[in-house]
Amino acid sequence: MIRQKKKGNDMLHRLTLLKPQELRVDMERFNGEKAYAVYSSFSVGDEASKYQLQVTGYSGNAGDGLGPSNNMKFSTPDQDNDGNSGVNCATYYRSTGWFQNCYNANPNGQYTDSEKTGRSYIEWYPWKDSYISLKSIQLMIRPRA
Repeated sequence: MIRQKKKGNDMLHRLTLLKPQELRVDMERFNGEKAYAVYSSFSVGDEASKYQLQVTGYSGNAGDGLGPSNNMKFSTPDQDNDGNSGVNCATYYRSTGWFQNCYNANPNGQYTDSEKTGRSYIEWYPWKDSYISLKSIQLMIRPRA
């Protein structure tokens, strides 16, 4: 029997298909300040949908970083599925994710060991209306209560 290696997005799809899920995003700046975003509904489509994101019901104190990416397909440097016709956002920002034009949050951006400003870093623009790099970010899902 040959076993196919599952990709991370395949696993997210399977987890979000089984039961309705919510998403919580915790983040911290290099100065120790913390914020969070909660989405009451979160799911990821299958490979045929190009792992289309469904995310709604924002609450929290970080701002809605993922809402503009609702219904977007997952982009990588070799799969340009973003909403920007002029540039591949994943290549341009050396990242992957659900990009509209290009994004309001970059949880898969480059890590840096100090605070920097730039769109290639891990960041959540709506929090401070700035592309400030984050010290940490966690995206966690759980079944909706």
